[in-house]
Amino acid sequence: MTIQERPIFRPLTVRNVSLRNRIVMAPMTRTASPGGIPSEPMAAYYRRRAEHGVGLIVSEGIGIDHPTALGVGSLGEGNMPELHGDAALARWREIVEGVHQAGGVIFPQLWHQGVIRTHNTGPHPEYMSSRPSGLWGPQGGYTTAPQPYLDQMLPPTTPMTDEEIVDVIAAFARSAANARDVGFDGIAIHGAHGYLPDSFFWHETNRREDRWGGRTLKERARFGAEVVKAIRAEVGDLPIMFRFSQWKTQDYDARLAQTPDELGDLLGALADAGVDIFDASTRYYHHPAFEGSPLTLAGWARKLTGLPTMAVGGIGLQNELKNSFAGEVDAVNNVPDVEARIAAGEFDLVGVGRSLISDPAWAEKVQAGEPFLPFHPRVLASVD
Repeated sequence: MTIQERPIFRPLTVRNVSLRNRIVMAPMTRTASPGGIPSEPMAAYYRRRAEHGVGLIVSEGIGIDHPTALGVGSLGEGNMPELHGDAALARWREIVEGVHQAGGVIFPQLWHQGVIRTHNTGPHPEYMSSRPSGLWGPQGGYTTAPQPYLDQMLPPTTPMTDEEIVDVIAAFARSAANARDVGFDGIAIHGAHGYLPDSFFWHETNRREDRWGGRTLKERARFGAEVVKAIRAEVGDLPIMFRFSQWKTQDYDARLAQTPDELGDLLGALADAGVDIFDASTRYYHHPAFEGSPLTLAGWARKLTGLPTMAVGGIGLQNELKNSFAGEVDAVNNVPDVEARIAAGEFDLVGVGRSLISDPAWAEKVQAGEPFLPFHPRVLASVD
């Protein structure tokens, strides 16, 4: 079998964008953007992964253009990038051009931290965090959040008003337009892990009884669908990727959808709104999503929507993300299993985060059959 015949190295075209292979650099927060402006070394950081053959780069989470006149910040503490303002846009244009010169494709991941944002931090500390129902989440969930954070976040706050919700949707659209203007090839939306779109989906954080809430997941899909529609209106034919998850930062054991039918209600609404690719974020890519079926979450997304899907969670490494910050994580070659699942039509793309941060040449090592490097959390402190 030639390299081009291997499932992971087959090209894929989505709308007007062609990917040279199925390896995706998954979004990983780097906190290397003082004042919201990506640091100068980040251009080389992204370009280097493209030079080593990654098919698609999805950037770290980028805060959307919010606050607006109503003033609710999308980001909290941590030197995270933004996609508005002349200086930030100029740096992103430099990053995109470098990736393109290296033959790569890059999407920005648009991000609103929502209920996860720490109060009184970030570019606009005077504003409270955006919460659909004023709720951070359930007390006692399986979380790695430290107790001081929980003590601050668990007390209920004021729910978002209808006007604030509409403002946030417009902010997503403005940031997507900025991404289009600086040359990004598509748009990725962070709708997982308890962040703002996900907090509208999850019954534990959305108890609203107006048009933005409801008893069913299909009803609670409205906010996410309206975000997608607003972005589609701005970016035309650019591909849109949407990240979703069962697990939440508030509770790693949470389940957004209890059944495949519920998952289909959510993903169907998002697909109808304009999503082209579903990014199924799991703790382990190969674990079955629902009892009674061996199919993974990415597999169910593909089966239910017919759209390309991406699997993510422990590809190239032995442990999930949650267990990665205490020390070194050993590498493992699970690529043969990944390729078998691509060949069987279970999913189409593979998201690789920690392995590609540790080793820019990871994709080339897959091709050459060379051993992978382990992951150590200290690499998150540098931009190489």
